[in-house]
Amino acid sequence: QVQLVESGGGLVQTGGSLRLSCAASGRTFSNIAMGWFRQAPGKEREFVAAISSSGSSTYYAQSVKGRFTISRDNAKNTVYLQMNSLKPEDMAVYYCAARFSRLPNGVTRADYEYAYWGQGTQVTVSS
Repeated sequence: QVQLVESGGGLVQTGGSLRLSCAASGRTFSNIAMGWFRQAPGKEREFVAAISSSGSSTYYAQSVKGRFTISRDNAKNTVYLQMNSLKPEDMAVYYCAARFSRLPNGVTRADYEYAYWGQGTQVTVSS
């Protein structure tokens, strides 16, 4: 089992920045690949970013590429999502997700690949 707790959401103006954190517990973090997803009201959940268990590979949705950065600190069992140049369309509940990965550099955007999910943190972007 893996428990995930997100934090760092809040209200920010268009063009501002936020850093989301996701603390993991329960299993060896260095064997776990992580992802961030988001869901806006009335929309389906969508992929945002992923990072491999080694941290050497990352993958981004086209809509956030160049603005968001995913990273991890295995010593702190934490994954981060640095969000810059935020837009109103980035407003959503953001979820972190975890999956065990045999491949240290594997990344995926497929939500069904992730077995564990956090409770979500709200990001609101005012225009």
